[in-house]
Amino acid sequence: MMKAWSPTIGFGNGPKYLAIVEALARDVRGGVLAEGARLPPQRVLAKQLHVDLTTVTRAFNEARRVGLIDATVGRGSFVRRSARPSAGLRQPYPPASVDFSMNMPPQPPEARLAERMQAGLAALAGSPGFLDRLHYQDSAGVLSDRAAAAEWLGRRLGPVPVQRIVVAGGAQTALAAILAVALKPGDSLCVPALTYPGLRMAAERRGVRLVAVAGDADGVIPEAFRECCQRAGPRALYLVPTLDNPTTATLPARRREQIVEVARSHGVAIIEDDAYGALPLDAPAPIAALAGDITWHIATLSKCVSPSLRIAFVAAPGTGEAVRLSAELRTISMMAPPLAAALASHWLAQGELDEIVSAIRTENGLRQAIAREAFAGLSVQSQSSGHHLWLTLPEAWQRAGLGAHARQLGVSVIASDAFAVGPAPEAIRVSLGAAPDRETLRYGLSLLAMLLTQPPGSISTVV
Repeated sequence: MMKAWSPTIGFGNGPKYLAIVEALARDVRGGVLAEGARLPPQRVLAKQLHVDLTTVTRAFNEARRVGLIDATVGRGSFVRRSARPSAGLRQPYPPASVDFSMNMPPQPPEARLAERMQAGLAALAGSPGFLDRLHYQDSAGVLSDRAAAAEWLGRRLGPVPVQRIVVAGGAQTALAAILAVALKPGDSLCVPALTYPGLRMAAERRGVRLVAVAGDADGVIPEAFRECCQRAGPRALYLVPTLDNPTTATLPARRREQIVEVARSHGVAIIEDDAYGALPLDAPAPIAALAGDITWHIATLSKCVSPSLRIAFVAAPGTGEAVRLSAELRTISMMAPPLAAALASHWLAQGELDEIVSAIRTENGLRQAIAREAFAGLSVQSQSSGHHLWLTLPEAWQRAGLGAHARQLGVSVIASDAFAVGPAPEAIRVSLGAAPDRETLRYGLSLLAMLLTQPPGSISTVV
């Protein structure tokens, strides 16, 4: 049996993790390490070399990237068959930071976003009437864009008259305008106890009082919503019913029906923020499909295509509400970006938007699989089609301390305080879409997992 690898490394002025990789490459070339040889556990090697565990984790990630080693959960790390020690090391690698804070869809090559944008805009520029798109537009959106939106939304909502459709410059703009139309300063708005921060900001600016509604792993509890109605007399209920932000909960069909029953019995409107509704293939029917006459339904393209496409489609409860919403949008933003709206309509007509969403859905599944592997044994709520997860911290950790340690490692996450309406649980949201590729994602998650699987007091200064 080959003796365990025990390198002697003279750390110079360069990054220590690269010195470990270079020593590994040298020993593979020199025959000290044979193909298939098992490497010491990272913690053992860190102690042996008198470096931080994070340094060894970075070294093993880089060694895997350049083809020196393979790693298998539960078995360890091994020198790769046909290892390629001559592959160049990144200087430096990984990137200085990994962003798990911004909840955006990944941009996989299969989506061909840059190519589609270029081709789509070229097609629009060559089409009749293109110059009209460069003028000011109706604040509700041009009729052709509203018709395209009505057809797309109709797949999940059922037939929606185009007169009820408004095109807005993103979901945040739509939310602010809906609050201005549907609620007065001082009104109460029922929200999940953990709620999208953008809604919280819009409500605060409007002077709307938020009332938390208890939930569980399936989302808002209908009886808790009923109690909220009886106690607070709200004007509306706000929900992200599918792939909730931040908890990832998806309301089951029966619970959606019960929520509609409670809302009708108490004269409460529903604001349905369906930002992620296009991603799952098996999501229940939207609430607007059950009660379109009392529901403001918002479907943004920022969370299922790209944040650069600042387009959201709103199905208002009625024509009068759509007219009032349009007037409010004119005050806030004048109109949705005309070229972005035209591009969205073009992609809808060509079937390309569905192809983009499909590619993102697939990439989300691959990234969620990496996260499941990294966070094995931890308390995580996730869904394979979404690009975020909700992680309850181990008992030893508190969110403030974790955030500080994570920042030292160059990893950013969002603590529960950003979402909590009331006491915040010891939990964080981890968004998987902003990492530029899966290798960067894997690296960042490995650092976060390393933090979470050991007591805070054992973490030394990061090298």
